[in-house]
Amino acid sequence: MAAVPANFNAAEAPNLEDMEKQFAVKTVQQMMTYWKILEAVPGSTLTLTKIDDEIHEEFRKDFPEFDPAATINEDEMKNKENKERWRKFIAKFEKRVDDYNFGTMLRSNPKFEYGEDETIFAVRMQFYAIEIARNHAGLNDWINQQAKAEKK
Repeated sequence: MAAVPANFNAAEAPNLEDMEKQFAVKTVQQMMTYWKILEAVPGSTLTLTKIDDEIHEEFRKDFPEFDPAATINEDEMKNKENKERWRKFIAKFEKRVDDYNFGTMLRSNPKFEYGEDETIFAVRMQFYAIEIARNHAGLNDWINQQAKAEKK
């Protein structure tokens, strides 16, 4: 992919079909890679970033009401108040996490695989915060257990 010119203005950029396709491909690749990793190792033993513990600590502090086992209500997650809360949380990691604000797919509930009705669009830091919380709680371990059982 070519570098973005210094004078690039995202607000005035047209939606280019090729760019949207590249974005979709990268998003699906990330989703499939994460699933394969969860099939290979229990989520509770997984490290997603070099600073997982810090991300988790900040997430729990900024979103104490978040239940990693609950289904995420996308409308609630993206309402005006929560958008601002997420923006402040995400900004803390701007210079420390690669592609911190890149779009990605997030399962709305840890009990389900990725699917059209079980997946929401999020930014990478939301994905990290939520999936790290789920992994710490052991909520993704079933994926590895299911994969092992299918191999037998």
